[in-house]
Amino acid sequence: MHKLLDKIFNFLYPLFRDWGMSRNFASYISLVLNIAIMVALAFAIYYVAKFVLVTLTAIFAQKTKTKFDDYLIHNKTTKYTAYLIPFFFIYKAVPIILDKYEYWESLFGKIVGIYIVLISLWIIRTIFNALRDYLKQKPEYSDKPIDSFVQVIMIVLWIFGVAMIISTLFGIKKGELLTILGTLSAIIILIFRDTILGFVSSVQVAINDMVRIGDWITMDKFGADGDVIEINLTTVKVRNFDNTITTIPTYALSSDSFQNWRGMQKSDGRRIKRHILIKSSSIRFLNNDDLNHMKRVQLISSYIETRQAEIEKYNDLRGVDKSLSLNGRNMTNLGLFRKYIMQYLITHPGLNKDMHIMCRQLQSSAHGVPLEIYAFSSDKRWANYEYIMADIFDHVMASVVYFDLEIFELPSTIGPLS
Repeated sequence: MHKLLDKIFNFLYPLFRDWGMSRNFASYISLVLNIAIMVALAFAIYYVAKFVLVTLTAIFAQKTKTKFDDYLIHNKTTKYTAYLIPFFFIYKAVPIILDKYEYWESLFGKIVGIYIVLISLWIIRTIFNALRDYLKQKPEYSDKPIDSFVQVIMIVLWIFGVAMIISTLFGIKKGELLTILGTLSAIIILIFRDTILGFVSSVQVAINDMVRIGDWITMDKFGADGDVIEINLTTVKVRNFDNTITTIPTYALSSDSFQNWRGMQKSDGRRIKRHILIKSSSIRFLNNDDLNHMKRVQLISSYIETRQAEIEKYNDLRGVDKSLSLNGRNMTNLGLFRKYIMQYLITHPGLNKDMHIMCRQLQSSAHGVPLEIYAFSSDKRWANYEYIMADIFDHVMASVVYFDLEIFELPSTIGPLS
C-alpha cells in the first residue's frame, strides 16, 4: 500500500519540475493538489465503504435468522466503521504528502491518529450496545443488569483510549503514562466514586440476585414503589404505579434496605394482613338465648351446637352455678365472631386454601382489641387483590353488629354548629 500511495502522491512534483517550474512553486502546487487528491480519494473510499458495509450488511441481515446483526445496524455500527476506513487511508497518506514538512506532518498525523482512536472507541461502543440489546431480548438475560457491565467495559476502554490520546499528543510512552495514572489513582477514585460504588453494587446485585429488571420494589427513602425498568452503573430506574420515574443510586441497593415483591409474585398467593379494632366494652358472655339466636347463622350453627353441648356437659359434671355467667366455661361474642370469620375465610372463593388462613386476636390497646385476618389471595394482580381484600372486610365490618359487638372509633372533637 505504501508503494501505491507513493506513486499516487509523488508524481506531480517531478512533473512540474519538468515543466520548468521553480522548486518552491512546484512543491507548493503539488502539495495543494496532493491534499485535494487525498480528500477526493477519502470521500470516494467513504462512499464505497458505506455502500458495501451499510447496504450489503442490511441485505445480509434480512436473510439471517439471528437478530444480532439487526441490532448492529440499529446502533449504526457499520455506518461508523465506514467513517473509520477513509481515515486509515489519510493516516497512511499524510506522511507521504507532508514528507518535507515535518511540523505539519507531525501535527496532522496526531490529529488523524486521535480521530481514529475516538471513532474506534465509538464503534466498540455500538457493538457492545448491540450486544446489550440482543441479550435483553433473550428471556435468560432480560432481568440481568447488562447495562452496568457494558458501562464498566466502556469506562475501562475510554481510560485506555484517553491514555493513547495523551501519549500521542505529548509523545509520552504508554508505560510511563500508566505509571502517572497510577499515582493519580486517588484523584481518579474521587472523581469516579459513584461509578466505582455503582459497579461494586451491580456485581453484588447480580451475584446475590437481589434485584432484576421487572421486579416490583418498594424503597420508602427514595419514594420508589413500582417496577424496575433499568439497572445501569450509577442508577436504578423504577416506574412507580402513578407512572412517575424514580431514580435510585445503584449503591443504595446494597447499603440501604428495600422491599422486593418478587417472592410474592412467584408464590401461590398474595398476603392479606389487616385488622379491625373491636370496642372492649362490647365484649361479653353469651347466654342460652343468645346462642339459640346465633344458631341462625349457618356458617357456625353446627359449631355452636357442638360447643354448647361440650360446655354444658363440663359445667354439669362440676356442678357449676350458672346463675352467674362468670362461673364455669362460657362462650363470648368475640370468640364466636372470630370463629365465624374463620369459617367465612375458609369458604371465600378468592383465597388460597393451601396457604395460611387465620383470624387471630392481637394485644389489646387503648383503642380496643385488634382482630387480625391473615390469609393469602389466590389472585395476585393488584386490582383484583385489593377487591378481594375489600370484599372480605366489607363483610366482616357489616357482620360485627350481628354479634352484638362494636368497632372502635375515635370520638369526634368537632362540636355542634352554632
